[in-house]
Amino acid sequence: MAVSRINEAGLNVNQYGNRNILINGGMQCWQRATSATAVSNSSYGTVDRFRFWESTDGAYTAEQSTDVPSGQGFTYSTKLVVTTADTSIAAGQYAQFAQRIEAQNLQQLSYGTSEAKTITVSFWVKSSKTGNYAFNLYKNTAGNTAYLYYKRYSINAANTWEKKTITVSPTAGSTSFLTASAGAIDPANTVGMEVYFTLAMGSSYQGATDDSWSSNVNLYTVSSNVNWMDSTSNNFYITGLQMEVGDTATPFEHRSFGQELGKCMRYYYKSNYGATFTTGDLYFGRDTRVLQISFPTNMRANPSVTTCNDTSVGSGGGSGHYVVHGVNNYTDGTNLHSTPNQFTMYTPNRSTSQPTKTGFIADAEL
Repeated sequence: MAVSRINEAGLNVNQYGNRNILINGGMQCWQRATSATAVSNSSYGTVDRFRFWESTDGAYTAEQSTDVPSGQGFTYSTKLVVTTADTSIAAGQYAQFAQRIEAQNLQQLSYGTSEAKTITVSFWVKSSKTGNYAFNLYKNTAGNTAYLYYKRYSINAANTWEKKTITVSPTAGSTSFLTASAGAIDPANTVGMEVYFTLAMGSSYQGATDDSWSSNVNLYTVSSNVNWMDSTSNNFYITGLQMEVGDTATPFEHRSFGQELGKCMRYYYKSNYGATFTTGDLYFGRDTRVLQISFPTNMRANPSVTTCNDTSVGSGGGSGHYVVHGVNNYTDGTNLHSTPNQFTMYTPNRSTSQPTKTGFIADAEL
């Protein structure tokens, strides 16, 4: 007989889904790239919904990996590899990655009231470099006080999958989250919170207090935490990220690929999933037609839409295909206009017997 478990939020965790506030925590969706991609500062480049930062004298890449914890139901992890080492991180340098959470998806936390909820974050991690690492939450809602939470976690055994659980009280180090002016997260389509995994931080960002929220939002870590960027032998794998209301980590919520992809497409949508963007296989209209192309889901905001030429196909001639007017971003311009649920494209004035070919990206990331 199954035994029901009730968490702090009164949720029967054996019965109800939709517990995981994070999107793509199982690393299922990779619209941009799956192969090793160099991280640039504050960029999305590989796995959906995860943004990377790198501002050191070194460099690292992110890529899809099939190395996952055994028996947990995961197919992919995100693998990070140091490609250029920085053995001495300067005061203002850093390396980290995060998921930004839309503010209106955080209303269940009841921050800014006396009923503010405890949350629990769990994840699977593996690295060749053992030691203490930094986990951070950054509550960054416009109009209210910003707060940064720091918690140290340890990777104990090299090259071994370990599950970590971090429980975060809204009153850890401060009772400010119980007041609307400091704690409230406004129900908007902007950033409400960022979940950070910090890999290296210079001294300007050190001095945090463990398991504590602080209004000093520059203190991400402490001096005793590792500098993961110090060797090209270093790697870092992560999967199974879950953030939920309550003081207990429940088993990872495995959503279907379609459910997870739909959530990701609210923020970023690339036509012809899994194909190379520059050879998009979409055909639109004939001879100066106005085309309205709907997105699979309503996007977070009016997206920036980028169209592309297919360089493998000439304009006309034997191929019989034409590319869309120009390339790059034409949002709200002469040739293309976007809204959160569709974009309108104007096809070239060509032959009435030949279609227009293009691929596109719609970007409404936080």
